Amino acid sequence: MAEQTDLLILGGGTGGYVAAIRAAQKGLDVTIVEKSKLGGTCLHKGCIPTKALLRSAEVFDTIKDAQEFGIENVKDFSVDFKKVQERKQGIINQLHQGVEGLMKKNKIRVLEGEGAILGPSIFSPVSGAVAVTFNDKSKEEEIIVPKNVIIATGSSPKTLPNLPLNEEFILSSDGMLEIETLPKSIAIVGGGVIGVEWASLLNSLGVEVTIIEFLDRLLINESPTISKELKKSLEKRGIKVLLSSKVSKADIKGKEVVVDIEGQDSLTVDKVMVAIGRKSNVNGIGLQNTSVKFDDKGIQVNEFYQTTEDHIYAVGDCIDTLQLAHVAMKEGEIAVSHLLEEDVDTINYTNVPRCVYTNPEIASVGYSKDNVPEGVKAKVGTFSFAGNGKTLVYGGEGGFVEVIRDEETDDLLGVSIIGPHATDLISEASTSIYLDATPIELGEAIHPHPTLSEAIQEAALDTYKKAIHK
Repeated sequence: MAEQTDLLILGGGTGGYVAAIRAAQKGLDVTIVEKSKLGGTCLHKGCIPTKALLRSAEVFDTIKDAQEFGIENVKDFSVDFKKVQERKQGIINQLHQGVEGLMKKNKIRVLEGEGAILGPSIFSPVSGAVAVTFNDKSKEEEIIVPKNVIIATGSSPKTLPNLPLNEEFILSSDGMLEIETLPKSIAIVGGGVIGVEWASLLNSLGVEVTIIEFLDRLLINESPTISKELKKSLEKRGIKVLLSSKVSKADIKGKEVVVDIEGQDSLTVDKVMVAIGRKSNVNGIGLQNTSVKFDDKGIQVNEFYQTTEDHIYAVGDCIDTLQLAHVAMKEGEIAVSHLLEEDVDTINYTNVPRCVYTNPEIASVGYSKDNVPEGVKAKVGTFSFAGNGKTLVYGGEGGFVEVIRDEETDDLLGVSIIGPHATDLISEASTSIYLDATPIELGEAIHPHPTLSEAIQEAALDTYKKAIHK
C-alpha cells in the first residue's frame, strides 16, 4: 500500500532541507528523498569545501608575508595538502551531522535513494506520486503519495564536447575537490565565479595557473571596473589570464595535457579544470510522466515556484534562477509558504547579494553602473580601501567600494565591493536595500572606527560628494 505524506521533497540540498524544516515547523508531515548526502552540492561539492580550501590558502599567504608584520624567523613552512584536505572534510562532516540532527529534531523522514515522479495512476488521480528506489538494494521500491511535491534536485558541472571529463587529467569542480596532490600547473577553462576562486586558491598554494576565458572579461555578471581590478590583482600574483580565448581541444599525452587555443600557442599543463558553469538536474526524475514544463535551462515555474502542475513546486539550481545556495534556501521557504496559502513576498533577484571568495574578495548587490535601467540617472560614489585604516592594519593593498544612487528618487540602487572581507561587508548593503534606505542614511549612520565598513559609508557619502576622507 502506498504511503501518504503532506510534502515530499526530491533532493536534500540547501533548497530541499530548508524547505523541509520550514514545512515541519508549520506542522506538515515531511519526507525527503536524497540519493547521496543531505546538504547537497553546497555542503559536499561547492560552497563549504571550496571555502575551507580558500581559508588554508589565505593562512599560507599570511605566513609568507609574516615579515611585513614584523614576525621574523618564520622558516621551513610548506603546504601539507593531505592535511588541508582532511581539514576540509572535517568541516563537511561536522556540518553534515548538524543537518542530520535538524532532520531528527524536526521529525523529517529521510529516505536514502532516488525518486521518480509518476503520472496519474492507481495510487493517485493526478501526477505527483513518487516511486522511491533505495540505495540499499535489499529494500523494495516504495510508493509515496504526497499532497505536494517540491523538486530540489540541484545541478551538475557542465563540460564541452572537446573537453571530455575523466576527473584525472581533465577535471570538473567535483573532481578537483578529490585530488590528493597539488599539480605543478593547471589551465582553468572559464573565468566565472568557480574558475577564479579555484585560480586564486591554487595560486596561493604554489600552482602555476592559467585562466582561459571565452568572453572579453572575467566575472561577466559583475561591474566592469570590478572585473578589471580582479584581473590586475590576479596577474600581479602571477596568474596568467587569457581573455577572448577559445579552447579547441585538450589532448592527454602521458602525464600532461596539451591545450590548443585558437589563434594562440598551445599550452602544456599537468591538469585542466573545466569551470564553465552548471546544468540543472532535470532528467531521470520522472518529469516526462507529468505536464510539468522543463528544458535544458531547468524546470519552468512561476514567482512562487509552482510548476504547470500547481501542487508540484521546484526550487534551487534545477530552475532557471541564480544558482546560489542562499537563493535556493529562500526559494524553498517561499514555496512552502505559498503551498500553505500564506501571504509571501517574492524575490527580486537583482537585490540578491552575490559573492566571490577570491583574494581579494568580491561582493555585490543590486545594480552596477553598467546595468542600471535605461532612463535612470545614476550617480556613482567610490572609496578606495587604500584610504581605510583597518585595511592598512591588516596588510591590504587595493580594492574599492562602488555605491550607485538614483539622483531623482535618492534610492540606493546597488553596491559593489572588491577588497578584504567583501563577502561579509555586503550584508550591510543588502539590508539597506531591503529596508529601502537611501545612500545618505547609509552614509550618515555612525560606523565604528577603525573598521572596513567605513569604506561603504564613505562611498555612500561620495554619491553626494560628501565623503570625508576622499
